[in-house]
Amino acid sequence: MNIKFRLTVMSFLQFFVWGAWLITVANYWFGTKQWSGAEFGAIFSTLGISSIIMPAITGIVADKWVNAEKLYGVLHILGGLALLYIPQVDNPTTFYWVIFAAMMCYMPTISLSNSVAYNILKENKFDVVKVFPPIRVWGTIGFIVAMWITNLTGNKASYNMFYLSAFAAFALGIYSFTLPKCPPQKLISEDASFGEKFGLSAFKLFGTYKMALFFIFSMFLGGALQLTNMYGDVYLSEFANVPEYADSFVVKYSTIIMSISQISETLFILAIPFFLRKFGIKQVMLISMLAWVLRFGLFSFGNPVDGLWMIILSCVVYGMAFDFFNISGSLFVETTTSPKIRSSAQGLFMMMSNGFGAFFGGLISGVVIDTFFTNNGVRDWHGIWLAFAGYALVIAIAFAVLFKHKHDPKDVESVSH
Repeated sequence: MNIKFRLTVMSFLQFFVWGAWLITVANYWFGTKQWSGAEFGAIFSTLGISSIIMPAITGIVADKWVNAEKLYGVLHILGGLALLYIPQVDNPTTFYWVIFAAMMCYMPTISLSNSVAYNILKENKFDVVKVFPPIRVWGTIGFIVAMWITNLTGNKASYNMFYLSAFAAFALGIYSFTLPKCPPQKLISEDASFGEKFGLSAFKLFGTYKMALFFIFSMFLGGALQLTNMYGDVYLSEFANVPEYADSFVVKYSTIIMSISQISETLFILAIPFFLRKFGIKQVMLISMLAWVLRFGLFSFGNPVDGLWMIILSCVVYGMAFDFFNISGSLFVETTTSPKIRSSAQGLFMMMSNGFGAFFGGLISGVVIDTFFTNNGVRDWHGIWLAFAGYALVIAIAFAVLFKHKHDPKDVESVSH
Protein backbone atom coordinates (compact mmCIF):
# COMPACT_ATOMS: atom_id res chain seq x y z
CA MET A 1 0.00 0.00 0.00
CA ASN A 2 1.18 3.57 -0.71
CA ILE A 3 3.40 4.85 2.13
CA LYS A 4 1.98 8.38 2.04
CA PHE A 5 -1.58 7.01 2.22
CA ARG A 6 -0.70 4.80 5.19
CA LEU A 7 0.81 7.75 7.07
CA THR A 8 -2.24 9.85 6.17
CA VAL A 9 -4.46 7.22 7.85
CA MET A 10 -2.20 7.35 10.92
CA SER A 11 -2.40 11.15 11.07
CA PHE A 12 -6.19 11.13 10.61
CA LEU A 13 -6.75 8.64 13.45
CA GLN A 14 -4.16 10.34 15.70
CA PHE A 15 -6.30 13.45 16.03
CA PHE A 16 -9.66 11.72 15.60
CA VAL A 17 -8.96 10.11 18.99
CA TRP A 18 -8.64 13.58 20.54
CA GLY A 19 -11.38 15.38 18.61
CA ALA A 20 -14.02 12.86 19.68
CA TRP A 21 -14.08 14.27 23.23
CA LEU A 22 -11.74 17.25 23.77
CA ILE A 23 -14.15 20.00 22.62
CA THR A 24 -17.32 18.38 24.00
CA VAL A 25 -16.14 17.05 27.39
CA ALA A 26 -17.37 20.25 29.11
CA ASN A 27 -20.95 19.42 28.07
CA TYR A 28 -20.54 15.99 29.66
CA TRP A 29 -18.97 17.47 32.81
CA PHE A 30 -21.33 20.40 33.42
CA GLY A 31 -24.47 19.11 31.71
CA THR A 32 -24.65 15.33 32.19
CA LYS A 33 -22.67 15.01 35.44
CA GLN A 34 -23.43 18.44 36.95
CA TRP A 35 -19.96 18.73 38.46
CA SER A 36 -18.27 22.00 39.46
CA GLY A 37 -16.17 24.37 37.33
CA ALA A 38 -13.05 24.56 39.53
CA GLU A 39 -12.54 20.80 39.27
CA PHE A 40 -13.07 20.94 35.50
CA GLY A 41 -10.07 23.26 35.17
CA ALA A 42 -7.95 20.53 36.75
CA ILE A 43 -9.06 18.10 34.03
CA PHE A 44 -7.44 20.20 31.31
CA SER A 45 -4.33 20.66 33.41
CA THR A 46 -3.65 16.94 32.79
CA LEU A 47 -2.76 17.85 29.19
CA GLY A 48 -0.09 20.20 30.53
CA ILE A 49 1.36 17.78 33.08
CA SER A 50 1.50 15.00 30.50
CA SER A 51 3.21 17.32 28.00
CA ILE A 52 5.86 18.17 30.61
CA ILE A 53 6.59 14.62 31.75
CA MET A 54 5.99 12.10 28.99
CA PRO A 55 7.48 13.23 25.62
CA ALA A 56 11.07 13.28 26.94
CA ILE A 57 10.68 9.84 28.56
CA THR A 58 9.06 8.17 25.53
CA GLY A 59 11.58 9.89 23.24
CA ILE A 60 14.46 8.28 25.14
CA VAL A 61 12.72 4.85 25.14
CA ALA A 62 12.20 5.10 21.34
CA ASP A 63 15.77 6.34 20.81
CA LYS A 64 17.40 3.55 22.81
CA TRP A 65 15.27 0.46 23.31
CA VAL A 66 11.92 0.08 21.51
CA ASN A 67 10.79 0.57 17.90
CA ALA A 68 8.94 3.91 17.70
CA GLU A 69 5.93 2.45 15.85
CA LYS A 70 5.51 -0.30 18.51
CA LEU A 71 5.77 2.12 21.42
CA TYR A 72 3.29 4.35 19.61
CA GLY A 73 0.87 1.44 19.23
CA VAL A 74 1.16 0.32 22.87
CA LEU A 75 0.53 3.85 24.16
CA HIS A 76 -2.65 4.18 22.06
CA ILE A 77 -3.97 0.82 23.25
CA LEU A 78 -3.29 1.71 26.92
CA GLY A 79 -4.85 5.14 26.43
CA GLY A 80 -7.86 3.50 24.79
CA LEU A 81 -8.36 1.30 27.87
CA ALA A 82 -8.45 4.40 30.10
CA LEU A 83 -10.96 6.10 27.78
CA LEU A 84 -13.08 2.93 27.76
CA TYR A 85 -13.35 3.09 31.56
CA ILE A 86 -14.45 6.75 31.78
CA PRO A 87 -18.24 6.10 31.34
CA GLN A 88 -18.09 3.96 34.51
CA VAL A 89 -16.71 6.85 36.59
CA ASP A 90 -19.21 8.56 38.91
CA ASN A 91 -17.17 11.19 40.76
CA PRO A 92 -14.90 14.02 39.60
CA THR A 93 -11.80 12.88 41.52
CA THR A 94 -11.76 9.45 39.86
CA PHE A 95 -12.54 11.10 36.51
CA TYR A 96 -9.45 13.29 36.94
CA TRP A 97 -7.14 10.32 37.54
CA VAL A 98 -8.57 8.26 34.68
CA ILE A 99 -8.31 11.13 32.18
CA PHE A 100 -4.82 11.82 33.54
CA ALA A 101 -3.85 8.23 32.75
CA ALA A 102 -5.34 8.58 29.26
CA MET A 103 -3.39 11.81 28.64
CA MET A 104 -0.13 10.33 29.95
CA CYS A 105 -0.53 7.80 27.15
CA TYR A 106 -1.91 10.15 24.48
CA MET A 107 0.18 13.34 24.69
CA PRO A 108 3.55 11.71 23.86
CA THR A 109 1.99 10.05 20.80
CA ILE A 110 1.67 13.49 19.15
CA SER A 111 5.45 13.86 18.92
CA LEU A 112 5.92 10.12 18.35
CA SER A 113 3.57 10.25 15.33
CA ASN A 114 5.84 12.93 13.84
CA SER A 115 8.94 10.83 14.55
CA VAL A 116 7.39 7.73 12.97
CA ALA A 117 6.30 9.68 9.88
CA TYR A 118 9.70 11.40 9.47
CA ASN A 119 11.53 8.10 9.87
CA ILE A 120 9.39 6.21 7.34
CA LEU A 121 9.46 9.04 4.79
CA LYS A 122 13.25 9.36 5.02
CA GLU A 123 13.72 5.60 4.69
CA ASN A 124 11.62 5.70 1.51
CA LYS A 125 13.60 8.66 0.09
CA PHE A 126 10.78 11.20 0.25
CA ASP A 127 11.35 14.95 0.62
CA VAL A 128 10.04 15.33 4.19
CA VAL A 129 9.60 19.12 4.02
CA LYS A 130 7.44 18.79 0.92
CA VAL A 131 5.55 15.58 1.70
CA PHE A 132 4.84 15.79 5.45
CA PRO A 133 2.61 18.93 5.67
CA PRO A 134 -0.16 17.52 3.41
CA ILE A 135 -0.09 14.34 5.52
CA ARG A 136 -0.31 16.35 8.78
CA VAL A 137 -3.28 18.37 7.51
CA TRP A 138 -5.29 15.12 7.57
CA GLY A 139 -4.77 15.09 11.34
CA THR A 140 -6.75 18.31 11.63
CA ILE A 141 -9.38 16.85 9.27
CA GLY A 142 -9.59 13.79 11.56
CA PHE A 143 -10.17 16.10 14.54
CA ILE A 144 -12.95 17.92 12.66
CA VAL A 145 -14.62 14.68 11.48
CA ALA A 146 -14.64 13.34 15.07
CA MET A 147 -16.26 16.58 16.30
CA TRP A 148 -18.94 16.36 13.60
CA ILE A 149 -19.70 12.71 14.34
CA THR A 150 -19.99 13.42 18.08
CA ASN A 151 -22.43 16.28 17.42
CA LEU A 152 -24.52 14.79 14.58
CA THR A 153 -25.07 11.50 16.46
CA GLY A 154 -26.40 13.43 19.47
CA ASN A 155 -23.49 12.54 21.73
CA LYS A 156 -21.94 15.92 22.54
CA ALA A 157 -22.98 15.50 26.21
CA SER A 158 -22.93 11.68 26.28
CA TYR A 159 -20.39 9.13 27.52
CA ASN A 160 -20.50 7.63 24.00
CA MET A 161 -17.87 10.19 22.96
CA PHE A 162 -15.34 8.29 25.08
CA TYR A 163 -16.33 4.95 23.52
CA LEU A 164 -15.86 6.50 20.05
CA SER A 165 -12.42 7.83 21.06
CA ALA A 166 -11.40 4.50 22.63
CA PHE A 167 -12.45 2.55 19.52
CA ALA A 168 -10.32 4.87 17.33
CA ALA A 169 -7.39 4.53 19.75
CA PHE A 170 -7.56 0.72 19.61
CA ALA A 171 -7.81 0.78 15.81
CA LEU A 172 -4.78 3.09 15.56
CA GLY A 173 -2.83 1.06 18.13
CA ILE A 174 -3.30 -2.16 16.17
CA TYR A 175 -2.75 -0.39 12.83
CA SER A 176 0.61 1.03 13.98
CA PHE A 177 2.04 -2.48 14.37
CA THR A 178 1.60 -2.93 10.60
CA LEU A 179 3.66 0.17 9.76
CA PRO A 180 7.27 -0.09 8.50
CA LYS A 181 9.77 -0.62 11.30
CA CYS A 182 11.31 2.44 13.02
CA PRO A 183 14.13 0.92 15.09
CA PRO A 184 15.96 2.81 17.88
CA GLN A 185 18.55 5.24 16.50
CA LYS A 186 20.71 5.07 19.66
CA LEU A 187 22.05 8.55 19.06
CA ILE A 188 22.35 9.19 22.80
CA SER A 189 25.64 7.78 24.09
CA GLU A 190 25.71 5.60 27.18
CA ASP A 191 28.00 8.01 29.01
CA ALA A 192 25.86 11.09 28.27
CA SER A 193 24.94 13.13 31.31
CA PHE A 194 21.45 13.03 32.80
CA GLY A 195 20.85 16.54 31.46
CA GLU A 196 21.86 15.56 27.92
CA LYS A 197 19.65 12.47 27.95
CA PHE A 198 16.58 14.43 29.02
CA GLY A 199 17.26 17.51 26.88
CA LEU A 200 17.85 19.67 29.96
CA SER A 201 20.78 21.48 28.32
CA ALA A 202 18.26 23.76 26.64
CA PHE A 203 17.36 25.24 30.03
CA LYS A 204 20.63 27.20 29.79
CA LEU A 205 18.78 29.39 27.29
CA PHE A 206 17.00 30.99 30.27
CA GLY A 207 20.33 32.69 30.94
CA THR A 208 19.77 34.85 27.84
CA TYR A 209 17.36 37.76 28.38
CA LYS A 210 15.61 37.52 25.01
CA MET A 211 15.20 33.74 25.12
CA ALA A 212 14.03 33.80 28.74
CA LEU A 213 11.46 36.46 27.83
CA PHE A 214 10.31 34.43 24.83
CA PHE A 215 9.78 31.27 26.91
CA ILE A 216 7.95 33.19 29.65
CA PHE A 217 5.58 34.73 27.10
CA SER A 218 5.14 31.26 25.58
CA MET A 219 3.91 30.05 28.97
CA PHE A 220 1.54 32.99 29.46
CA LEU A 221 0.09 32.59 25.97
CA GLY A 222 -0.04 28.82 26.46
CA GLY A 223 -2.48 29.55 29.28
CA ALA A 224 -4.87 30.93 26.67
CA LEU A 225 -4.46 28.12 24.13
CA GLN A 226 -6.83 25.61 25.73
CA LEU A 227 -9.45 28.04 27.08
CA THR A 228 -11.79 27.83 24.10
CA ASN A 229 -11.21 24.08 23.84
CA MET A 230 -12.25 23.85 27.48
CA TYR A 231 -15.24 26.16 27.48
CA GLY A 232 -16.21 27.00 23.86
CA ASP A 233 -18.72 24.20 23.25
CA VAL A 234 -20.44 24.43 26.64
CA TYR A 235 -20.67 28.24 26.20
CA LEU A 236 -22.58 27.79 22.92
CA SER A 237 -24.68 24.94 24.35
CA GLU A 238 -25.76 27.00 27.37
CA PHE A 239 -27.53 29.48 25.10
CA ALA A 240 -30.25 26.81 25.36
CA ASN A 241 -31.06 28.35 28.76
CA VAL A 242 -32.19 31.55 27.01
CA PRO A 243 -35.69 30.93 25.53
CA GLU A 244 -35.15 33.00 22.34
CA TYR A 245 -31.99 31.00 21.51
CA ALA A 246 -33.03 27.53 22.76
CA ASP A 247 -33.89 26.10 19.32
CA SER A 248 -31.16 27.89 17.36
CA PHE A 249 -28.74 26.17 14.98
CA VAL A 250 -25.84 27.21 17.25
CA VAL A 251 -27.27 25.36 20.26
CA LYS A 252 -28.12 22.20 18.32
CA TYR A 253 -24.88 22.07 16.37
CA SER A 254 -22.44 23.85 18.70
CA THR A 255 -19.64 21.37 18.00
CA ILE A 256 -19.96 21.90 14.25
CA ILE A 257 -19.78 25.67 14.80
CA MET A 258 -16.65 25.15 16.93
CA SER A 259 -15.10 23.03 14.16
CA ILE A 260 -14.84 26.21 12.04
CA SER A 261 -11.85 26.98 14.30
CA GLN A 262 -10.03 23.86 13.12
CA ILE A 263 -10.99 24.47 9.48
CA SER A 264 -9.59 27.99 9.81
CA GLU A 265 -6.40 26.51 11.28
CA THR A 266 -5.71 24.54 8.09
CA LEU A 267 -6.20 27.66 5.94
CA PHE A 268 -4.05 30.04 8.00
CA ILE A 269 -1.12 27.61 7.84
CA LEU A 270 -0.97 28.42 4.11
CA ALA A 271 -0.80 32.18 4.85
CA ILE A 272 2.08 32.00 7.31
CA PRO A 273 4.98 32.23 4.78
CA PHE A 274 3.53 35.48 3.36
CA PHE A 275 3.04 37.07 6.79
CA LEU A 276 6.50 36.03 7.97
CA ARG A 277 8.20 37.49 4.91
CA LYS A 278 6.16 40.68 5.07
CA PHE A 279 6.18 41.41 8.81
CA GLY A 280 8.83 39.25 10.48
CA ILE A 281 8.68 36.82 13.38
CA LYS A 282 8.00 39.29 16.22
CA GLN A 283 5.15 41.03 14.39
CA VAL A 284 3.53 37.70 13.46
CA MET A 285 3.68 36.59 17.11
CA LEU A 286 2.15 39.93 18.12
CA ILE A 287 -0.60 39.51 15.49
CA SER A 288 -1.32 36.13 17.09
CA MET A 289 -1.73 37.70 20.54
CA LEU A 290 -4.07 40.39 19.21
CA ALA A 291 -6.01 37.63 17.43
CA TRP A 292 -6.54 35.98 20.84
CA VAL A 293 -8.00 39.27 22.10
CA LEU A 294 -10.43 39.19 19.17
CA ARG A 295 -11.17 35.50 19.66
CA PHE A 296 -12.30 36.03 23.26
CA GLY A 297 -13.83 39.48 22.73
CA LEU A 298 -16.06 38.34 19.87
CA PHE A 299 -17.26 35.38 21.95
CA SER A 300 -18.09 37.81 24.77
CA PHE A 301 -20.47 39.89 22.64
CA GLY A 302 -21.77 37.17 20.30
CA ASN A 303 -25.12 35.36 20.38
CA PRO A 304 -26.86 32.73 18.19
CA VAL A 305 -29.09 35.21 16.29
CA ASP A 306 -28.05 38.79 15.49
CA GLY A 307 -24.60 38.18 16.99
CA LEU A 308 -23.97 34.94 15.09
CA TRP A 309 -21.44 36.70 12.83
CA MET A 310 -19.31 37.43 15.91
CA ILE A 311 -19.25 33.78 16.94
CA ILE A 312 -18.32 32.66 13.42
CA LEU A 313 -15.68 35.39 13.04
CA SER A 314 -14.23 34.38 16.41
CA CYS A 315 -13.86 30.82 15.11
CA VAL A 316 -12.18 32.09 11.92
CA VAL A 317 -9.77 34.27 13.92
CA TYR A 318 -8.78 31.22 15.99
CA GLY A 319 -6.75 29.84 13.08
CA MET A 320 -4.58 32.96 13.07
CA ALA A 321 -4.33 33.06 16.87
CA PHE A 322 -3.26 29.42 17.17
CA ASP A 323 -1.06 28.92 14.10
CA PHE A 324 0.78 32.23 14.02
CA PHE A 325 2.29 31.89 17.47
CA ASN A 326 3.05 28.17 17.35
CA ILE A 327 4.76 28.22 13.96
CA SER A 328 6.50 31.61 14.20
CA GLY A 329 7.61 30.73 17.73
CA SER A 330 9.03 27.44 16.49
CA LEU A 331 10.84 29.31 13.71
CA PHE A 332 12.23 31.81 16.23
CA VAL A 333 13.74 28.91 18.20
CA GLU A 334 15.07 27.35 14.99
CA THR A 335 16.87 30.53 13.91
CA THR A 336 18.26 31.67 17.28
CA THR A 337 19.60 28.51 18.94
CA SER A 338 22.67 26.33 18.42
CA PRO A 339 22.17 23.15 16.33
CA LYS A 340 23.47 21.12 19.31
CA ILE A 341 20.47 22.01 21.47
CA ARG A 342 17.91 22.91 18.81
CA SER A 343 15.73 19.82 19.26
CA SER A 344 15.79 20.26 23.03
CA ALA A 345 15.00 23.96 22.64
CA GLN A 346 11.97 23.11 20.49
CA GLY A 347 10.91 20.67 23.19
CA LEU A 348 11.33 23.43 25.78
CA PHE A 349 9.13 25.75 23.71
CA MET A 350 6.39 23.10 23.61
CA MET A 351 6.89 22.38 27.32
CA MET A 352 6.42 26.04 28.26
CA SER A 353 3.35 26.61 26.03
CA ASN A 354 1.53 23.26 25.95
CA GLY A 355 2.99 22.06 29.26
CA PHE A 356 3.28 24.68 31.99
CA GLY A 357 1.02 27.16 30.17
CA ALA A 358 -1.80 24.66 29.68
CA PHE A 359 -1.36 23.35 33.25
CA PHE A 360 -1.62 26.74 34.97
CA GLY A 361 -4.21 28.00 32.46
CA GLY A 362 -6.46 25.02 33.15
CA LEU A 363 -6.20 25.21 36.93
CA ILE A 364 -6.44 28.99 37.34
CA SER A 365 -9.24 29.51 34.79
CA GLY A 366 -11.38 26.88 36.54
CA VAL A 367 -10.98 28.59 39.92
CA VAL A 368 -11.50 32.10 38.49
CA ILE A 369 -14.69 31.12 36.65
CA ASP A 370 -16.09 29.28 39.67
CA THR A 371 -15.22 32.09 42.11
CA PHE A 372 -16.00 35.26 40.17
CA PHE A 373 -18.26 34.36 37.25
CA THR A 374 -20.61 31.63 38.53
CA ASN A 375 -23.76 32.32 40.57
CA ASN A 376 -25.99 29.42 41.62
CA GLY A 377 -24.56 27.26 38.84
CA VAL A 378 -25.16 29.92 36.15
CA ARG A 379 -22.02 31.12 34.35
CA ASP A 380 -21.61 34.73 33.20
CA TRP A 381 -20.10 33.99 29.79
CA HIS A 382 -19.96 37.66 28.78
CA GLY A 383 -17.76 38.41 31.79
CA ILE A 384 -15.70 35.24 31.39
CA TRP A 385 -14.72 35.90 27.76
CA LEU A 386 -14.15 39.60 28.47
CA ALA A 387 -11.74 38.68 31.28
CA PHE A 388 -9.88 36.30 28.96
CA ALA A 389 -9.71 39.04 26.29
CA GLY A 390 -8.25 41.44 28.85
CA TYR A 391 -5.66 38.84 29.83
CA ALA A 392 -4.59 38.37 26.20
CA LEU A 393 -4.44 42.17 25.67
CA VAL A 394 -2.12 42.66 28.65
CA ILE A 395 0.19 39.93 27.28
CA ALA A 396 0.18 41.52 23.80
CA ILE A 397 1.06 44.99 25.12
CA ALA A 398 3.81 43.64 27.38
CA PHE A 399 5.24 41.57 24.52
CA ALA A 400 5.24 44.55 22.13
CA VAL A 401 7.10 46.69 24.67
CA LEU A 402 9.53 44.19 26.21
CA PHE A 403 10.46 41.76 23.42
CA LYS A 404 13.06 43.11 20.99
CA HIS A 405 13.72 41.22 17.79
CA LYS A 406 14.84 42.69 14.47
CA HIS A 407 13.22 41.33 11.31
CA ASP A 408 15.70 39.49 9.09
CA PRO A 409 14.21 38.12 5.82
CA LYS A 410 16.83 35.31 5.89
CA ASP A 411 15.10 33.91 8.99
CA VAL A 412 12.00 33.04 7.01
CA GLU A 413 13.54 31.67 3.82
CA SER A 414 13.16 28.11 5.13
CA VAL A 415 9.40 28.53 5.38
CA SER A 416 8.97 28.90 1.65
CA HIS A 417 11.18 25.95 0.73
